[in-house]
Amino acid sequence: MIRARELSKRYGRTQAVSELGFVVNSGEICALLGPNGAGKTSTMRMLVGLSPPDAGRAQILGRPVALGAKVLGHVGVLIDGPAFVPHLTGTGNLRLLWSATRRAWPPPALSDALDLTGLGAAIDRKVKGYSTGMKQRLMLAQALMRAPDVLILDEPANGLDPAEVRTLREHLGALARQGAAVLVSSHQLAEVQQLATHIVVMNLGRLVTAGPLPELLGDTGTYRIQVEDSEQAAAVLRRMAGVAMVTAHGTEVVAAAPGVPSRDLIHALVTADIGVTSVQQASRSLEEVFLTMTEGDAKHAAR
Repeated sequence: MIRARELSKRYGRTQAVSELGFVVNSGEICALLGPNGAGKTSTMRMLVGLSPPDAGRAQILGRPVALGAKVLGHVGVLIDGPAFVPHLTGTGNLRLLWSATRRAWPPPALSDALDLTGLGAAIDRKVKGYSTGMKQRLMLAQALMRAPDVLILDEPANGLDPAEVRTLREHLGALARQGAAVLVSSHQLAEVQQLATHIVVMNLGRLVTAGPLPELLGDTGTYRIQVEDSEQAAAVLRRMAGVAMVTAHGTEVVAAAPGVPSRDLIHALVTADIGVTSVQQASRSLEEVFLTMTEGDAKHAAR
């Protein structure tokens, strides 16, 4: 649905993007991550034809992308922040943007888009009176109102309150389940971890890693086990081969045991006549993974 093929872009002496390649398939929500200046917005602009690449190709739905390409009619875009005609109302601006499609008003998903962005009666007020957050929500509405097959969104949650962010997450998830492909850039890593199915991490214009989110978070081999007697449980687990560290807190035991299946830990505890009420495998947060990847690149670049 979305493909970057060896994309490169230079601005003067700055190499913004260098030989970047990745794909986003139907049903995936892919988060494009990187520190400020990593090249994320430059990448998104190339993907929708706003900026021609110096090398490589961008494709949407298998077709090459350029400014005005017909395939862009299937794409909802939010890039570069809100830009509207100030003396027109919110509805007037949406009608103006929709007129470029040469299709009859209203767009197929206008009602859902307006409900999602929560503009209410403000949609009939002139945009010059909108706050920055309201303009952002209007920009999000124009991206969603066409019921797109592909969504490319740069920081879409800016200006949304927590309830609106949750509603947006649920809506994007529903679109993906219906077969849409979503590429979203965000610095809100905790929100991304709840939203994304796949991750692309870039830094200094280059690809750092890409893949399904669960694979990138990885298996830490750490388990949180709720037991009846945590001190006795800790003593049992410390005697097991492959258990590197055990700590006990109240009714919980935390065991670091890379390569040891949880069933073996449970079996040892039950055999020792220790009641086990729950076992949960701890995983790394996206923030931890992201900082590990990008800070290493930053230190290397500084040298």
